[in-house]
Amino acid sequence: MSANDPESLRDRLAKGGEDALGKIAQDLLENPLVNSAISRAFEARERAAQAQEVAFGALNIPSAADIERLTRRVRSVSQRMEGIEDGVDRLDERLAALSGSTAVEQRLTAIEDQLDKVAKELRAIHRALPGAQTSVARNQERLKVSAE
Repeated sequence: MSANDPESLRDRLAKGGEDALGKIAQDLLENPLVNSAISRAFEARERAAQAQEVAFGALNIPSAADIERLTRRVRSVSQRMEGIEDGVDRLDERLAALSGSTAVEQRLTAIEDQLDKVAKELRAIHRALPGAQTSVARNQERLKVSAE
């Protein structure tokens, strides 16, 4: 770039302006009068915020700090609920996989069929035994009354 280039002129002006602003800011901050004025302004701002919070408390109106605290709590509860929902969803998927398993259902059906066969065979063996009596349920037995 040449010395007459507008870009270099713009760069030089910007650099000179930045240097000038930096020097002014440093001079202002070093000035005890300006420094104390800034300190008092911040202190006044803090006292006003405290007074506002006390006034809001007296009127039973939540302050900005109260609302911020409440917002953080709501976010925390929301995140916890999302975690619980995710856990419930995973548990639901596992239960669906277990209850919807056709292999388990088929195995249980086969076991029930085998138990039915064993029960029928035991009844047949019981009937085939000599002196086997047919058993009647207790609530279906007839009472014998003696004739006296």
